[in-house]
Amino acid sequence: MSAATILVVKLAALGDFALAFGPFAAIRAHHPNARITLLTTPPYAALARRAPWFDAVWDDGRPPARDVLGLLRLARRLRTARFDRVYDLQTSSRSSRYRLLVGPRAEWSGIARGASHPHANPQRDLMHTAERQREQLEMAGITQFPAPDLSWLDADLSALNLPERFALLVPGAAPTRPGKRWPVARFAELAAGLALPVAILGGKGEAGLAAAICAASPTALDLTGRTDFAMIAALARRAAFAVGNDTGPMHLIAACGCRCLTLFGDDSDPALCAPRGSSVATLRHSPLSDLPVAEVQAALLP
Repeated sequence: MSAATILVVKLAALGDFALAFGPFAAIRAHHPNARITLLTTPPYAALARRAPWFDAVWDDGRPPARDVLGLLRLARRLRTARFDRVYDLQTSSRSSRYRLLVGPRAEWSGIARGASHPHANPQRDLMHTAERQREQLEMAGITQFPAPDLSWLDADLSALNLPERFALLVPGAAPTRPGKRWPVARFAELAAGLALPVAILGGKGEAGLAAAICAASPTALDLTGRTDFAMIAALARRAAFAVGNDTGPMHLIAACGCRCLTLFGDDSDPALCAPRGSSVATLRHSPLSDLPVAEVQAALLP
């Protein structure tokens, strides 16, 4: 008898992807001999291919709306794979429609109409992502949830010339949601008042934020645009603590066990989407721009 074929759907984003590490591990533990394929998008494919949970990673899970040929290719790929079961961890309208592309033979865990194993909780949208996905998997028959081993997610940091002790700052967030950003001047004031140097994480587009912090704290190290996901994980394991906005890298940092303080305003609710890890705290202030530096400093005390 051939091994079962399993499809896991998780398209985006980084924070949600990090929160899915536990469900990924649980699915693999429940189906140890299955061939498990992850359907995702290009930003997360390399990360997923390093993980021990998947036998294959497809990165064509979200063709643009006008890419009719791309959608047809995905439809053909999904149908011909003849999956036995699908775990839709994206549970969006898009991913639910993929049930039609996979075909009726596959069992389906998710919220798609006609799913064999629906997440039948009308309050699911009021649950934190971690609890929501765990309950979804429980309703599909998964009862064991081992802590995900992230030892595979590491990198050589020797080229960064890091100090022996340092903290991480993550001053960016989605540019389309400015309410999720604590003002960079506050980050700069925080950095200047710390007893240890900081390393600043972010994309290339956040170099200006790093420059403002470095101007206030000459020992700060600008790492914007210089780190991939594995390097962020490696930095998290070596940092004394991390402070940042509600943004994807903070979820990855938290998952790797770093002591984290994540700052929230009105644009997102920590009860629904706070990072999860062994040492995670949150501060919420309305508006976030008015959160005093002293309150953040107090929250960082041992």
